[in-house]
Amino acid sequence: MTNQIPPFDSGQQRLFGAGVNLKPQHYDEALSLADTQAQTSIDSDVWFEVHTENYFVDGGPRLRYLQAISERFPLSFHGVGGSLGSYTDKPSALTTRHLAQVTALVKRFNPVLVSEHATWSVSQHAYFAELLPLPRTEQALACLCEGIDRYQEAIGRSILIENPTNYLDFVSDMDEADFLMEALKRTGAGLLLDVNNLYLSQQNTGLDPIAYLNALASEKVGEIHIAGFDVDQNYPDELLIDSHAAPVDEAVWSLLETTIKILGAKPVLLERDDNIPQFSELMNERNRAQSLLLNSTKINKRQAVING
Repeated sequence: MTNQIPPFDSGQQRLFGAGVNLKPQHYDEALSLADTQAQTSIDSDVWFEVHTENYFVDGGPRLRYLQAISERFPLSFHGVGGSLGSYTDKPSALTTRHLAQVTALVKRFNPVLVSEHATWSVSQHAYFAELLPLPRTEQALACLCEGIDRYQEAIGRSILIENPTNYLDFVSDMDEADFLMEALKRTGAGLLLDVNNLYLSQQNTGLDPIAYLNALASEKVGEIHIAGFDVDQNYPDELLIDSHAAPVDEAVWSLLETTIKILGAKPVLLERDDNIPQFSELMNERNRAQSLLLNSTKINKRQAVING
């Protein structure tokens, strides 16, 4: 961990409520939401998240819209190309260029949160457009921590790392929750807990989600993701795919409720990256997540009064 960069602490963050990942076809509706948003608890605390790499451009309408959005709503950057877990004795030109572009965007927009995946995508200077899970070994942990440190040093702030979707159960030195918590301890990063990924890992590999959640430190969890999935057509009874192409499944909603009960209310982000519906439909799903967060907060306040 770099001494100059404060470690992540969810108690210090400035993001609340439920958000939506922002797509170009929804720019205008998102902007109009700032003007028409009803002042109710369900409609409050809206925020947006974007894939960082989608804004690696020098100018044009995407950056202009993002600037306008950032002036009206809290903004979160979520990277998909950092390949934090890739082994390297010297960062490649690809990695160096990528980090330079991320750094420029972070400095320009100053998002509330910055996140990346605890996965690998680069090997021997070749890039694979996949978020590949890491073997949970000491060597892989060291590589992941090196990648996190390099990323944080480049942008000058701590990040959140996201748990992967698992499709196979590998022989490992440690459980995934312990693996990630150790990475956070060594680097000062926080955790982006993807509840959809957790559910898919449960269904695909038999991972115990309750034991997983109980192994996490609540103060290190800075954000939660929910999304939809697809059933693999070749193995419909055995394999679920993290597609972000469908509404959130009821089983994932149920696991989100359990997650909030165990870890407390955290910012929740609704992801949708394919089969994009109308903005109003996404906002309806977002509002369901907002209701869960509000109910959790009310219950906690009531319990505090009882205990006080």
